[in-house]
Amino acid sequence: MSTAGQVIRCKAAVAWEAGKPLSVEEIEVAPPQKNEVRVKIHFTSLCHTDVYFWEAKGQNPLFPRILGHEAGGVVESVGEGVTDVQPGDHVLPIFTGECKECPHCLSEASNMCDLLRINTERGGMLHDGQTRFSKDGKPIYHFLGTSTFSEYTVVHVGQVAKINPEAPLDKVCVLSCGMSTGFGATVNVAKPKKGGSVAVFGLGAVGLAAAEGARVCEASRIIGIDLNPNRFEEAKKFGCTEFVNPKDHNKPVQEVISEMTGGGVDCSIECTGSTQAMVSAFECVHDGWGVAVLVGVPSRDDSFKTHPIHFLKERTLRGTFFGNYKPLSDIPGVVEKSWNWINSSLILSHS
Repeated sequence: MSTAGQVIRCKAAVAWEAGKPLSVEEIEVAPPQKNEVRVKIHFTSLCHTDVYFWEAKGQNPLFPRILGHEAGGVVESVGEGVTDVQPGDHVLPIFTGECKECPHCLSEASNMCDLLRINTERGGMLHDGQTRFSKDGKPIYHFLGTSTFSEYTVVHVGQVAKINPEAPLDKVCVLSCGMSTGFGATVNVAKPKKGGSVAVFGLGAVGLAAAEGARVCEASRIIGIDLNPNRFEEAKKFGCTEFVNPKDHNKPVQEVISEMTGGGVDCSIECTGSTQAMVSAFECVHDGWGVAVLVGVPSRDDSFKTHPIHFLKERTLRGTFFGNYKPLSDIPGVVEKSWNWINSSLILSHS
């Protein structure tokens, strides 16, 4: 492309200070360096994680910064050593990566890449520690290695998933974070059996994806738990069969769920980041075989406690990161399945 090797001037939503409104500015985006890709962002969505770090609550603030990590775009140019993608490829920038060489990447059990795992405090690129964003000669920091609230961004090649160019970027961009995180937590980690019972704590985007995962696994009971009853009707579309609002009960919600299910659910997925919800999710699974999966990100100094007897009674507590998907190896296939589902839905709606 004609802009390859040149500084690009474009618009970006810049966070200058914690909690202050983002400002749309014209910035400069430098060319990609070794193992880097410059991407033109076509669509980006807003994740609560962006809001959390914009507010700078419970973590070290780093400003000015360009937030955003859930997006889809097209490769504009590539730096030295990049062979996996080329200009014109459709890609999803991912907030975590896959170097394909470290023990985690070589393990089938993990997606926690030693080189490219999420780092919320890194504001520059791995190659040289410098930013590729600037305004009037002053640096603007990166966020999660993606910074998709910019018309152009620079990303490490290990954080760029090449996808089918036929897949609609405005739809599949959400697979670069929330949808894959929730869906994968269910199908890859909790793994409910056909006819089993699942409780989903938190019915935001991640929770709805977790419920959809339970539906795909053919769970017979999918219980949605949320403090906002306005979410219940929408959650039915994603497979939820019944609902619990903790505010409607004068006992811990885990006791309510245990009574509803005759001892507890087979699996639970916690998607709120609330430590209280984490305890409830763990204590509501059935003894002997119940599995609870934590997805939500707590505040930095949060902790919770539960009685060891729950473990001794053979309940399992697990955590997951990005739904246990490897960004480069797995996400293209997730996009393909999602795109096929979208196509099927469109055909059915017009038949």
